[in-house]
Amino acid sequence: MTLEEVKEGEVYRILRLPKKEIRSQAIRLGLWEGVVVRCNGVIPKGPVIIERNHQELAIGRGLARKIEIEPVSNLKVRERKGEIKL
Repeated sequence: MTLEEVKEGEVYRILRLPKKEIRSQAIRLGLWEGVVVRCNGVIPKGPVIIERNHQELAIGRGLARKIEIEPVSNLKVRERKGEIKL
């Protein structure tokens, strides 16, 4: 499953980021393999809005198509002060 296929309000874990250049930019924004994010919105024919630690990021569809994720909604997820914790 890729980030392009997410549903608003669902929680996901990032499994793989493409290319070294993209990975280094994503790390600066707080995203790396294993990080849990929530989908805050999907703009039709536009970006996917994700949230981590009170920070929203708009990820373009081209990049979202390359980021592999897995849903974690079946795991016990608890929220405290807007942060997603497992």
